[in-house]
Amino acid sequence: MTTTQIKQLLHNYIDTAEDKKLKAIYTLLQDDIDEEYKFSKEQKTELDRRLNDYQNDIGKTFSWDEIIATTDQALINKNK
Repeated sequence: MTTTQIKQLLHNYIDTAEDKKLKAIYTLLQDDIDEEYKFSKEQKTELDRRLNDYQNDIGKTFSWDEIIATTDQALINKNK
């Protein structure tokens, strides 16, 4: 089973699980969840700056197609 399939199954399970089971799952994973989503003050400041730039049309954004094209070009250049 692929990671994507596992994630989908877990999402579906969590969406329909009873409260008691959700609390048990959360208790098992709480330390990992808490550690994974904590940002340092510097990271938060940088994210806030980027959001502000984006909202004020200062920051540069890329479409998914642009990202793929850039990545493909970088791979081509790397393999030359």
